[in-house]
Amino acid sequence: MRLGATRLAATGTAPTRAQGFDQPLVWVTVALLLWGLVMVYSASIAMPENPRFAKYTPTYFLVRHAMWLVMAMVGALLAYQVPLSTWEKMARPLFLASLVLLVMVLIPHVGKVVYGARRWISVGPLSFQPSELAKFTVLLYAADYMVRKMDVKERFFRAVLPMGAAVAMVGVLLLAEPDMGAFMVIAVIAMGILFLGGVNARMFFLIAAVLLVAFGLMIAASEWRRERIFAYLDPWSEKNALAKGYQLTHSLIAIGRGEIFGVGLGGSVEKLNWLPEAHTDFLLAVIGEEFGLVGVLLVIGLFLWMVRRMMSIGRQAIALERVFAGLVAQGVAVWMGFQAFINMGVNLGALPTKGLTLPLMSYGGSAILINLAAIAVVLRIDQENRALMQGGRV
Repeated sequence: MRLGATRLAATGTAPTRAQGFDQPLVWVTVALLLWGLVMVYSASIAMPENPRFAKYTPTYFLVRHAMWLVMAMVGALLAYQVPLSTWEKMARPLFLASLVLLVMVLIPHVGKVVYGARRWISVGPLSFQPSELAKFTVLLYAADYMVRKMDVKERFFRAVLPMGAAVAMVGVLLLAEPDMGAFMVIAVIAMGILFLGGVNARMFFLIAAVLLVAFGLMIAASEWRRERIFAYLDPWSEKNALAKGYQLTHSLIAIGRGEIFGVGLGGSVEKLNWLPEAHTDFLLAVIGEEFGLVGVLLVIGLFLWMVRRMMSIGRQAIALERVFAGLVAQGVAVWMGFQAFINMGVNLGALPTKGLTLPLMSYGGSAILINLAAIAVVLRIDQENRALMQGGRV
């Protein structure tokens, strides 16, 4: 076409390479990973003094955590190379594969039992937790499901009930391990994606009510879960302080000792075999003791920024009519935000004790691997958004 004496040629539709990537999101992730590595070493250095861990060296958990970090970074780089269209096609097969692994972990001599729970599958010298993979595959499946059911999202039986059945199936397998914490996270991921996908508000609150009743019945039907709730309500009582409330009381002691600025890196007393699982579920308590209120607030701030940025990337994708990509990004934000919220609430005594790690920071190989892969997918979504906004195609 011509405007005055200037001829403007139509632009082609050839793919263009997007310039740059979301560097702040990458650096916040790296900061959490490196801080977590330092804190895992600090929290686990005294564990060999415990007769149960006498065969381990002081650097045992540090070395294994570093090994998993390297593998997770390689896995994240590979996940980043996969286009979102491929993830969409793989959503259902990956979901079925995770169901198979959840069944396998319940088979004697296949699933590894730790502290009475059968949650791990041994792969040589390493252990893999299928429930961590299930969080990611349920997220992909829920996003794909909402895209396919977009035309009937206002109808409960056609839109919500099938997804509820899929989550219930995963829940039955997880509760058989048992792993109620993972089931809670998966249920919230699925519910969050349904809500973000546009499910009717009345249906959303109905689903929330059903889940609350279901979790309430699970607690009521399990004596040890009831005891954990009672210990949360009164952890300092003579009955609970040395029993079900032991972890919570020592977590609160650790955070209390830290005061505003902490006792300094390496100066924690509670990690000296007083606080169980200091390097996993209660890593934040050690952070609170060594870095004080300032350290805890910094961790909270980093997670808040990360969740907000992922939600923004998801909204951008939806604005570009990439609903699946947008729901995946927002689903990862819900996942990281909710799990971090539960872990922080447990460490601070605001929520009952639950076995959930702090994403990206706590010791746990398969969790780090899957978390980084999920963040890599969000970065890929952002890269594809940038390519489309620059006039290219994906």
